Amino acid sequence: MKKAFEFLKNLKKNNNREWFAQHKPEYDLIVKENKVFFDQIYTDLQEHDNLKGIHMYRIYRDVRFSKDQTPYKNNFGVGYSRSKPMLRGGYYIQIEPNNSFVGGGFWGPDTKDLLRIRKEFELSTTVIEKITSDETFRKYFGNIEGEAVKTAPRGFDKNHPAIDLIRKKQYVVMRKFTDKEVISASFQKEAVLTLLAMRPFFDYMSEVLTTNLNGEPLF
Repeated sequence: MKKAFEFLKNLKKNNNREWFAQHKPEYDLIVKENKVFFDQIYTDLQEHDNLKGIHMYRIYRDVRFSKDQTPYKNNFGVGYSRSKPMLRGGYYIQIEPNNSFVGGGFWGPDTKDLLRIRKEFELSTTVIEKITSDETFRKYFGNIEGEAVKTAPRGFDKNHPAIDLIRKKQYVVMRKFTDKEVISASFQKEAVLTLLAMRPFFDYMSEVLTTNLNGEPLF
């Protein structure tokens, strides 16, 4: 990861196609090394979960609808997906100088799934509160994060006790790592432990999204 950090720092200072073209061989080597590292985490994680695949995100930015026209991202990212429809939630690792993290959750649930999650929290928050109050969860993640609507979604009471959860459009968790932690020999182990710490959250949400409000299976 030292090579990755150094490359990304230089890229941030020279975020243009000319510089990148000159350093493309260096980039290709780092991607190859990253793939070995991320594949090892996939193998470790697969021993405890049922994964569908691994996706290493491209460094090229989509600038078509962005005010920021810089062509490249300043990070390396990888996602690990679970086997749908029964297993929900996605894992994610981002490597970036001063902004590395291991996280996951539900980044963009579709309309149907989002409504089902909100209805669940409208009905009861007993289980999710038990999960988020767990010592390991609090230590690694703190709270469930994510973008939210300003007041209350249509059809929900803005004064509901769980309105902070109901308002969310995303349900994600994140553990940040310093650059020193990322380049340490223990980072792979800590990354896997962090991903596994999401499992109670993922397992509960999977149960929610595969049943109706009466607890009857949908699949």
